[in-house]
Amino acid sequence: MQRVCYIQCVRRLCGLAQSSRLLKVTNIHRSLRQLQHNKIMEDNKPWALISEVGKQGYIEELMHVLKQHFHIICRKDFLQNPAVHGPKIQAMLIWNGLPAAEPSLLRLLPSLKVVANGGVGIDHLDLPYISSLGVKVTNTPGVVSDATADMAMGLLLASARRIVEGHQLAVDPNITNLSQSLMGIEVTGSTMGIIGMGHIGCKIAQRGKGFDMRILYHNRTRRSVEDERAVGANYRENVDDLLKESDFVMLAVNLTPETTDLISHRELSLMKPTATLVNISRGQVVDQDALVKALRSGTIRAAALDVTYPEPLPRDHPLLSLTNVLITPHVGTNTYATSRKMVQKMVDNALAAVNGQSIPNEVKPK
Repeated sequence: MQRVCYIQCVRRLCGLAQSSRLLKVTNIHRSLRQLQHNKIMEDNKPWALISEVGKQGYIEELMHVLKQHFHIICRKDFLQNPAVHGPKIQAMLIWNGLPAAEPSLLRLLPSLKVVANGGVGIDHLDLPYISSLGVKVTNTPGVVSDATADMAMGLLLASARRIVEGHQLAVDPNITNLSQSLMGIEVTGSTMGIIGMGHIGCKIAQRGKGFDMRILYHNRTRRSVEDERAVGANYRENVDDLLKESDFVMLAVNLTPETTDLISHRELSLMKPTATLVNISRGQVVDQDALVKALRSGTIRAAALDVTYPEPLPRDHPLLSLTNVLITPHVGTNTYATSRKMVQKMVDNALAAVNGQSIPNEVKPK
């Protein structure tokens, strides 16, 4: 009886061992198939040209989004052997305006299907020329609006309440007594005039409403009654009326031939001497020579700018020496969350173009 039990036990152990070996073999086969699948997917990924990683290019934390879907080559590496790399590249992924989509570069990319821009503004792209090559152009609307609107209100508040000056005083090692003469102007209950009531303009209006501001706006086309009521905005068909009434003039337009130097000597002279100009659109929208003159003469109280022309300004530019100017280095969309959304939208647009699918955010020549 004991011998029978021993034999049965041995048989069970052998069976378990055999099953274990079979399971291991099966798992190995599955792993090999997965590796083969991954290799095929990796080999089939399209190639994309970018500017660089770091400095003016992509931050390292975002690169995994690009590398998941594309073989990536930086401009510097590409230019070392364009004859080899050029025919492979199907997408150009532009970040902070780079790599510049110039004809000299585009001619080296015979297989290019799409120029995917990170951001809404495409004033740095020659849209008719790129389109004439049969190349699609895309941008990333929507995802940039909240961060840009936050920045707009941040600039407005910092300028109105002289926050940067207050910080400098508070940390000055030579200050022993804090003066209470650092006076700002009231934001709550003031009037904000928004020029350019697109998606970003509406987001700025929402934030202004939270401060109980009176909201005026000027736009090429009037928004619907529902849109106006949602943010408590009042339309001004004539931009001059908006300039005369506003305590804060907020620029949120796209750069076009019509909006270049939109704010110059005449427009600044219409503003209140207590008014502040806030620009989060493009530097060329404001005549900077006229702005310097208006700030020096007291025609307007102050300016808060996230954009200038050029960027950065020459270190001896008069705007940099004025105490009633607040300048940030075009960082309206610079949050990790928004940057990730922008890169993902660039990838979605580029993949759609490469695969011949409907492109979510294609920008066509007018």
